[in-house]
Amino acid sequence: MTHPYQLTDKVALITGGAEGIGLGTARVFISQGARVVITGRTLQTLKKAQEDLGDRCLIYQNDVVDKPSHKDVIDFAETSWGRLDILVNNAGMHLKKTSLEVTDEEFQSVIDTNLSSVFSLTRTALKGMIQRQGGSVIFISSMAALYGLEKVAAYSSSKAALLGMARSLAAEYSHTGVRFNTIAPGFIQSKMLEAALANDPERKSRVLRRTPAGRLGKPEEIGLAAAFLASDASRFITGVCLPVDGGNSIGF
Repeated sequence: MTHPYQLTDKVALITGGAEGIGLGTARVFISQGARVVITGRTLQTLKKAQEDLGDRCLIYQNDVVDKPSHKDVIDFAETSWGRLDILVNNAGMHLKKTSLEVTDEEFQSVIDTNLSSVFSLTRTALKGMIQRQGGSVIFISSMAALYGLEKVAAYSSSKAALLGMARSLAAEYSHTGVRFNTIAPGFIQSKMLEAALANDPERKSRVLRRTPAGRLGKPEEIGLAAAFLASDASRFITGVCLPVDGGNSIGF
């Protein structure tokens, strides 16, 4: 193990990998020597990301809620690159709405995207990882899983549930060589967040005051944390939740 922090020739599948945290993670993984497959719903966005990432990136158009397609997604990664070492469950949806106004259909849609589909894809990928006696599964959760935020009951429920899923899978399968960990991002730069904060200066000020680092995070900084959890440097780490938030979760 000459370079435990490197991802040389490891193969990663990153859902929602064409934008934001997923794209930042793919960029970091490739810089550390990995080959990646990124998925997303929009082919044009995927192609643009592939042009940015280069020939160590393959794309696969897919909606994570299409559970019958998950075997095809995993087969594509394993056939294209020879195996699958890392799964980053990044794709998800957000819903900000007062809880009394959230319909059952809306709540279930968030749960299906952020939780049920994640379990289905992980279960599918896990079979091959167990056979190969190694792998790293990373769940992208949220600060909403760590403390209360108003108007995000469905989102918070789904992201908090990922913590339990990761811990349960870690307890059940870590002896096979597969590890399961979660990242809880803080406020990370994105077009959506920037637009929201630009129209709400008081909220932006509150966010920055509560974040000891005094700034928003970058997608690549989530990618760096994911790269550590995917690497051999973290080979004895499983079942944890790592906040990557500039201290937001401990800020006052």
